[in-house]
Amino acid sequence: MDKLVIEGGRPLSGSIRIHGAKNAALPIMAASLLAEGKVQLRNVPRLLDIDVMLGILNRLGCNAVHKDDTIIVDSSGADSCHVPEDLMKQMRSSIFLMGPLLARFGEVCIYQPGGCAIGERKIDLHLRGLEALGAVIEENDHQIWCRAAKLKGNDIHLDFPSVGATENIMMAAALAEGTTVITNAAREPEIQDLQNFLNALGGNVMGAGTDTITIRGVESLEPCDYEIIPDRIVAGTALIAAAATRGTVTLTHCNPAHLTSLFHVLRRAGVQIGSCDDIITVSGTGRPKAVERIVTSPYPSFPTDLQSQVMVLLSLADGMSLMKETVFEGRFKHVDELVRMGADISVDLNSAFIRGVPRLYGATVEATDLRAGAALVIAGLAAQGKTVVEQIHHIDRGYDRIELMFQKLGGVMHRETPALKQLDLA
Repeated sequence: MDKLVIEGGRPLSGSIRIHGAKNAALPIMAASLLAEGKVQLRNVPRLLDIDVMLGILNRLGCNAVHKDDTIIVDSSGADSCHVPEDLMKQMRSSIFLMGPLLARFGEVCIYQPGGCAIGERKIDLHLRGLEALGAVIEENDHQIWCRAAKLKGNDIHLDFPSVGATENIMMAAALAEGTTVITNAAREPEIQDLQNFLNALGGNVMGAGTDTITIRGVESLEPCDYEIIPDRIVAGTALIAAAATRGTVTLTHCNPAHLTSLFHVLRRAGVQIGSCDDIITVSGTGRPKAVERIVTSPYPSFPTDLQSQVMVLLSLADGMSLMKETVFEGRFKHVDELVRMGADISVDLNSAFIRGVPRLYGATVEATDLRAGAALVIAGLAAQGKTVVEQIHHIDRGYDRIELMFQKLGGVMHRETPALKQLDLA
């Protein structure tokens, strides 16, 4: 397994461009199945999860290729509604294929998806939403079959504003007969990006970004050329890293409006933030202040995907901070690793109490999931001495060569790939 070796204690400085959003690109890649022909998607990063989705689309009969930052999906040859089990177990986002395959073929067969082990993430809201559109669902052993001779629009209320369920219902309803209204829908920017993509295909979707989304089904959709929005979590990770290392950094090709809740937290911590158009500047020249209480919650509240990274900043703050996680119950696995680096953090159920320390120290730590891995990289950049982050395949799921991003900002770090051992056949 590759690992990252970081020499910390240096302020980050400089400018970087933020790549496209993984969490927007994946459902949009799946939605490409709704339009027979060639869909071109621009600003798509090279990530492990993107590679897995490409592999699934090709196994379904599509011709999907990734060149530079552009993906072309030709779904005219798609001939299967059976998502491969081996690939589905590698990535939770494979669940996004349910809606498009059901709409196109009238049936879909999936397995329980994989992904980061950050707590229980049921797919019952996805299944109930598709049932409301007329799907008949059959579960046997580890397979889930969904069938519908004709999807029909309906009013659907989500018990929780699930991003994945909202997106699956939107994609299925795009070709359904009649009108679908989703209430208590997720409001994330990635939902808005999917709406804009579906409309670029010729769909009729409105309301994304609010808690009520209306989809008027159309008979068919046509291929288009579309650019993915910038990744707000990658941008947030870079901003927090700059603050934690007491550096000054400029981000380009990002959307400041997507990061309002993070800006609020950073300013409370004494970090200077400025933005104009698609540019954000951050300066953290002094020791951060403690933030009394942060609670993760669905957008537009503070995102769970930035919880672990902000915890690194708070571990260096002057005073006591409280972080409460309300989205995933298994998202404090990074705490033990930060404690090994000198952080003073205690956990009680879904709350973490962070007593700031003057500095962190390098150590060998393990990335337990995608965002925990990003947090450990930030900790390594801020710490005194050498940090080794292992199991970085988790990080590669959501960051396009994170070491190159931070090298451009003056971070001293590199990736080590162990040589394959020669088998002794003598």
